[in-house]
Amino acid sequence: MKNRVLLFALLLSLVSACITSRPAAMRQDIAKVLSTQTAAWNRGDVAGFMQGYWQSDSLVFIGKKGLTYGWQPTLDNYRRSYPDAAAMGQLTFSNLHIQPLSSTAAHVIGKWHLARPSLGDLEGHFLLVMRRIHGRWVVVADHSS
Repeated sequence: MKNRVLLFALLLSLVSACITSRPAAMRQDIAKVLSTQTAAWNRGDVAGFMQGYWQSDSLVFIGKKGLTYGWQPTLDNYRRSYPDAAAMGQLTFSNLHIQPLSSTAAHVIGKWHLARPSLGDLEGHFLLVMRRIHGRWVVVADHSS
């Protein structure tokens, strides 16, 4: 009987540890996606930056010019708006709040800043909806202003 109680307690602690550490692991995984995107942007690689987005016609980007649906149109808009390294500048994200919503969904709130010495800096805020699809976290909706 003691062995069963001990085994049950051990299993309960393992399950509890997995449940409580899962949000932390999710936040780390999502932060890594954002870090990878930032590195790609800062080396002038818009296509690399877009690897953090869901490659689907259902991706939605909401910006000052309105709604854009789809991965390719979003990439095309980025390329038009940021045609070269000087226009892209150096991207930083700050004030990140990564909130898991379920085991496969989260939202991220934060601030973006583009340092562009020759063109003037740009900055704003964003809300990302992220989902874990086929084992990786991707942005499925981006509202940046």
